[in-house]
Amino acid sequence: MNEAELPAGEGRRVRRHDPERRTRILDAALDVLVTDGAAGMTHRKVAARADVPLGSVTYHFASLAELQKQAFAWYVEQRTAEFEGLFTEVKTREDLIGVLVELVQGGPSRRRSAVLGFELHLAALRDPALRALTQKWTRDSRAVLARFTGSETAGRLDALLEGLIMHALLATEQEPREATRAAIVQALAPVAG
Repeated sequence: MNEAELPAGEGRRVRRHDPERRTRILDAALDVLVTDGAAGMTHRKVAARADVPLGSVTYHFASLAELQKQAFAWYVEQRTAEFEGLFTEVKTREDLIGVLVELVQGGPSRRRSAVLGFELHLAALRDPALRALTQKWTRDSRAVLARFTGSETAGRLDALLEGLIMHALLATEQEPREATRAAIVQALAPVAG
């Protein structure tokens, strides 16, 4: 009796239908990027984190570079939608300031996202495809901000937010909310000239 003739469970592996596997692998890759960075990412770490066989990772993604690119694209897609959603209830300038202060001061809930964003920017320094992804992400983010501020202020504000978020990630003590708020208010002010 050959393997094809064996009843299921007797030496023949039954292929499990798992339509969410690819997404789980991408989510696991993002988790590994947060904990180990792009340089520390391996197929094995991602497979272990996703709780899938190593072969599943290499089946869905031709190379580690491809896995990273698709994981970063998945992250940007999610983050873009989340960012847009933060502003759905903004009606006043004070609402806008509150959302922006929370973006910077958000604590652990925002930390993972910020680490992924900076990992992406770092990887994009050497990879033109990732650079294009970061540029599109920046344009999309600034377009959201521009609805409330105009395009010139949106660009200035976006740069300030990235800097404030990086400082918050690296700080040993959290910046007071009032200082973050003051910086955002100043960036929202029209440029004298």
